[in-house]
Amino acid sequence: MKKLRDNLTSEYFNAAHKLYPRRARRRIVAYVESYDDIAFWRTLLSEFENDERYFQVMLPSATSLSKGKKMVLLNTLNTSELGKSLIACVDSDYDFLLQGSTHLSHKINRNNFIFQTYGYAIENFQCYAESLHEVCVQATLNDRMLIDFPVFLRAYSRVVYPLFLWNIWFYRRRDSDTFPIHVFNECATLHGVSVYHPERTLERLQQTINRKCGELQHRFPQFAPQVEALGKELESLGLNPDTTYLYIQGHHLMDNVVMKLLIPVCTILRREREQEIKELAMHQEQYRNELSGYENSQINVGTMLRKNNDYKELYLYQWLKEDIEKFLSNN
Repeated sequence: MKKLRDNLTSEYFNAAHKLYPRRARRRIVAYVESYDDIAFWRTLLSEFENDERYFQVMLPSATSLSKGKKMVLLNTLNTSELGKSLIACVDSDYDFLLQGSTHLSHKINRNNFIFQTYGYAIENFQCYAESLHEVCVQATLNDRMLIDFPVFLRAYSRVVYPLFLWNIWFYRRRDSDTFPIHVFNECATLHGVSVYHPERTLERLQQTINRKCGELQHRFPQFAPQVEALGKELESLGLNPDTTYLYIQGHHLMDNVVMKLLIPVCTILRREREQEIKELAMHQEQYRNELSGYENSQINVGTMLRKNNDYKELYLYQWLKEDIEKFLSNN
């Protein structure tokens, strides 16, 4: 009996000990841009924690509410701790595609202790095409597929790709005025999405893109061959006609492309489920109870999308994992 009590006491203290941080573990601070970035980088970095090290994901300032990419880099580029017990984790924006053509891009792409998303931002990961059906299922509790999201976003990418090359080409020349990013976003916005005929949405988008490309080619015919050559160069960075959506501005992609798809899809899926409840209910009270239970189980699709972390098979995420592995093996 005493031996049993001793064993139980030992197991209790071992379990209790695991509840507290191990002081001997090495702490690596990871500065991120904002609140939304904490969950993304936590998901990635937690895969590399063990008995020897752990990561603490933090906002860039402990003394103010200042946030953002510039604040992260300001806090890390001029400290000897960068790379020892401190790393910076930032959205690439266009800096990865610019490949050092600006001072900021040069710093980010050449520093082994600054980790970037490669795609424009974390929103591009959350909008990973292969994960969007699951987002709809979690939001509506209805597993019927209305739109093949991977097929649609590949088609969308092919449509906007030629105009996107023009946008990157001007930014590589440090010219953000001739064809600014907000103008590209306006051209690349979806309007009037038809769930049952999504190809019609892309046809209208194609007309808008063709007009803008024609305008740029007319104004700058001497640059057209260089823009085409840029496309060949960017293939090594993972950008091709099928993957363009991963590199355009993340907030634009989420708000003006993906949510324009998800909202009508989820609306139809919810109505289908509600109609099913109505048809199967034996009486009015059962209908009300069942409908109330269904409504209480739903999640706002925008919230579900922002919590989406089903992007771990995405090649950009795999690149990030390789970068962290390399950093840890060298340190």
